[in-house]
Amino acid sequence: MARNQPEQQAPPVQRLRIRYAKRGRLRFSSHRDFSRAFERAIFRARVPMAYSSGFNPHPRISYAGAAPTGSASEAEFLEIGLAEVVDPAAIHAALLEALPDGLDVVEVVESPGGALADQLEASRWQIDIEASLEQVEAAVATFLAAESVLVERMTKKGLREFDCRAAVLSLAAVPGDRGARLDLVLRHGVPAVRPDDVLSGLARTSDLAPVQTPLLTRLTQGPLDPETGEIGDPLRPRR
Repeated sequence: MARNQPEQQAPPVQRLRIRYAKRGRLRFSSHRDFSRAFERAIFRARVPMAYSSGFNPHPRISYAGAAPTGSASEAEFLEIGLAEVVDPAAIHAALLEALPDGLDVVEVVESPGGALADQLEASRWQIDIEASLEQVEAAVATFLAAESVLVERMTKKGLREFDCRAAVLSLAAVPGDRGARLDLVLRHGVPAVRPDDVLSGLARTSDLAPVQTPLLTRLTQGPLDPETGEIGDPLRPRR
């Protein structure tokens, strides 16, 4: 007997882009943890979501550029598709109330169109390290002088070796709360180079080994201006 075809859902009538932050202890939440919490929040907030077609419809949510588990972030992004036209400010307020403290909605705007992921070309990170500023400055100078720095990371396809130096657009050591702070700008690419890969590269080139686990915080991510090296706002269309 032929299986009945699923009902086709109407396309979204409005798309909203959302910037949210992972703060405090919630930096240890994984992307899967967040997606579950967010879906519960949109249900509690009665957001009029559009749904995908098929035998198992899902709310139309597109995630992009999620930070690694264990890192805080002030610049995480997603896009939702809605079945009704709503005021973005009302959705912002409703989601703030529905999400747990530490997963905080920063901004909600109407999508200008196009793929959100294409706007996320680079990230700026703050990395607090328990080490002397002089030691970290020397390690940074050695790292930046290298043409390539090979590191290894376990991936879904097994242990992989790649160059972490090529993705580093800028790296500087400044005074920080725990001794030294790295100001790091990373270009997004394939394979994706993460801040902990750069720390592995620093350890490989200069034996820099922090006493405690570094604190990683993404400050921003967005489109990269090739002339100035500045990172733009992905919630605003490019000029």
